Amino acid sequence: MMPLALAAKTEMKLAQFKTNESVEQRLGVLRGDVVYDVAALARALKASGGGPPSWLLQAKATLDVIGRGDSAVRDLEALLNDIQMGAALPLDSIDFLPAVYPSKIVAIGRNYVDHAIEGGAEPPKAPLIFNKLPNSLSAHNAPIVLSKISSQVDYEAELAVIIGRKTTRVSEASALDHVFGYTLINDVSARDLQYGDGQWTRGKGLDTFSPLGPFITTRHEIADVQALKIEGRLNGEVMQSSNTSKMIFKVAYLVSYISQGITLEPGDVIATGTPDGVGIFRKPPVLLKAGDVYEVTVEKLGTLRNPVVAAAE
Repeated sequence: MMPLALAAKTEMKLAQFKTNESVEQRLGVLRGDVVYDVAALARALKASGGGPPSWLLQAKATLDVIGRGDSAVRDLEALLNDIQMGAALPLDSIDFLPAVYPSKIVAIGRNYVDHAIEGGAEPPKAPLIFNKLPNSLSAHNAPIVLSKISSQVDYEAELAVIIGRKTTRVSEASALDHVFGYTLINDVSARDLQYGDGQWTRGKGLDTFSPLGPFITTRHEIADVQALKIEGRLNGEVMQSSNTSKMIFKVAYLVSYISQGITLEPGDVIATGTPDGVGIFRKPPVLLKAGDVYEVTVEKLGTLRNPVVAAAE
């Protein structure tokens, strides 16, 4: 199978969004400080006598691109080269949706040595794998809704990997060829449920506990995914500051390891673990409360921002 190679001229950032004028989901491409509505661009090109690929006329989801791979990225780049005006939306005029709707979110626990140590655990000898549930997906700027069944809600800034093709038993050497791109995730965690249940599904799978986005950055834009600064900020104060070079298990190893027994599909997400500085292990603990804002920043990928709100009565 040919690798998912992205040429230099096809660099881009993709998003799913809607606007105040319509609840219809749209596919967007970031250029500078505006987002271009892909389907609107394609329709404008067709109306002017151009001939965009038919799939672009109906494109609404990042999976429309991910599932088509490199050829779709080239189609998008050609579209943007043909039309530079129109269908441009300022970032503050759109409502982001989760960066992708995956078939699964595979998450990794204790993948930074300092995070394992701050929690009093030995660094793992093999990746600690758990699932984040689809109902937990949320978006950039969307609220993290505190749950009535937890009083210890915590933050976790993480790099997220977006799979680009069906991946089964791939070698570590070729694993990155199966990656479409990268985004950001906050692995929000109800610590009392996580530790009280004896396993992590409920504590990390509550509604709105997986903000994902805002953009998917194509793999070729990132020369070395293991050399990115990662930071988490609570109300503007830096709480987590590290580098993806400090991962115990690197991205290529994780993709290969997971795929040995779990088939990864296009659009699937791997949350690669959080560095030290989480709230529960601080003295005293610093936990999320209504009115807080948590931001996750990863170098070259952008910033994921989420306010925290109380559970509805």
